[in-house]
Amino acid sequence: MVVVFLANGCEEIEALTQIDVLRRAGIDAKGVSITTEKVIKGAHGIDFMADCTIYDVDFDKVNMVVLPGGLEGRNNLMNSKETVTVCKKFNELGKIVAAICASPSVLGENGMLEGKKAVCYPGFEKQCHGACIVNNENVVRDDNIITSRGPATAMEFAVELVRAIAGDETADKTAEGLLLK
Repeated sequence: MVVVFLANGCEEIEALTQIDVLRRAGIDAKGVSITTEKVIKGAHGIDFMADCTIYDVDFDKVNMVVLPGGLEGRNNLMNSKETVTVCKKFNELGKIVAAICASPSVLGENGMLEGKKAVCYPGFEKQCHGACIVNNENVVRDDNIITSRGPATAMEFAVELVRAIAGDETADKTAEGLLLK
């Protein structure tokens, strides 16, 4: 299972695209609120519903966690002790931790990007402590860390998440169905 953490103020495209594309690929993906509330208020005023809350998830059964961006969403993720704890544990176990837009900085500020290649939304590079920022890529995977630049790269990021969980064949087939190939 893949958990996409949902925080108020998240970029709707970056959150919902991941869930949508993973499900199209046949992967169990859940939108998980980082609070006790299931209604999420997106960065652009779009309200949507999480599948469950962080308190309902057995993270031992989760293979990957994803952090959408958006400045307010990123700040809420950063301030969620539970979210940061899960990400750190996943990183220590070598499980996949993925972040897009401003959210790679959550990983950087918590020591998870040390010595890793990464990308982020322009202006957040200094908060990606320890990372080697790659400026000419939209999506970068370095071992168990996957990062992406922002809203326009959300679909490409989603396909890379599929690739990481289900392999090249499923990722390529999913990309073809989305007219990305």
